Amino acid sequence: MILSRLASPFLLKSKGILGMNQRNHSYIGRYNDRARYPLVDDKLKTKIIAEQAGCTVPELIGVIRSQHEVKKIHQLVRQWPSFVIKPACGSGGKGILVIASHQGTTYTKPSGATITEEDLERHISNALAGLFSLGGKNDVAIIENMIQFDSCFNGFSYEGVPDVRVIVFQGYPVMAMIRLSTKASDGKANLHQGAVGVGIDIASGQAVRAVQFGQPVTHHPDTGRDLSELKVPHWERLLVLAASAREMTGLGYIGTDMVLDKEQGPMVLELNARPGLAIQIANGAGLLPRLKHIEHIKPSFAPPSPLQRVRYSQRQFGQNLSCGIKFSEKAIAE
Repeated sequence: MILSRLASPFLLKSKGILGMNQRNHSYIGRYNDRARYPLVDDKLKTKIIAEQAGCTVPELIGVIRSQHEVKKIHQLVRQWPSFVIKPACGSGGKGILVIASHQGTTYTKPSGATITEEDLERHISNALAGLFSLGGKNDVAIIENMIQFDSCFNGFSYEGVPDVRVIVFQGYPVMAMIRLSTKASDGKANLHQGAVGVGIDIASGQAVRAVQFGQPVTHHPDTGRDLSELKVPHWERLLVLAASAREMTGLGYIGTDMVLDKEQGPMVLELNARPGLAIQIANGAGLLPRLKHIEHIKPSFAPPSPLQRVRYSQRQFGQNLSCGIKFSEKAIAE
């Protein structure tokens, strides 16, 4: 059943759906210290604290901090066949530019579209001016090595790197999805731009259902790949990385975005102190029952480790696998 956006609050509540107001007041406002937001709102700071915590992150090529440094981008990336430019304080995937290859003065995107040196410089200049950033404040541009995604995702994503979003509450992973880029999303793993969101079983890493633009789908719209076949490898290791965000940031309610590199495995991409709610649509389930369950856990003398928290979540929130997972077409809305 697809719940309309005009569905009554009583119906949404009965499905355990967490709405924006309740998320902001009862979880973000209550469990997240605003003084710690800069650790996750600034991707450069996130990268530093993740590395200090022993997490693997995409390799940093360089940082451009001022307009007079813009032209040095070409020298920075000369020895790097592919790279990604990100505004440090960008949100919603805005301002991210992926370059798959370059030769001479021509830079090629994953789609095959090309841009010139001047286009590249203009993009960085706009990022520094705050065009893509929270509040429109002046920013810095981060240049990272392009991730080579694991071959297990071949056919599941269109010209882009799939990323895994895990909602972590009080250090416990409570819900997960993987975002798959499409032609509509221009090769970006952004649900609002048309990427496919696939709900992932916390216990196994197996796909449970998928949506695009809020509507259920069973196959990737561009590649035709059957999404029920998707299973994320290194799943427990990835969840432990996600759970570790609690210790890294001190934030109680957080979204962790990770990728799987074919050489280095799970990597922390970024963290989010205000994670969106579309993960509920991708999973066909509400966050509220899981969040309330965690709230009722009694504190112990010896706090559980990230691995212990992961295994607890897998027992509590995983699918019943005794008969296998049935890929669902049912949908709910926020």
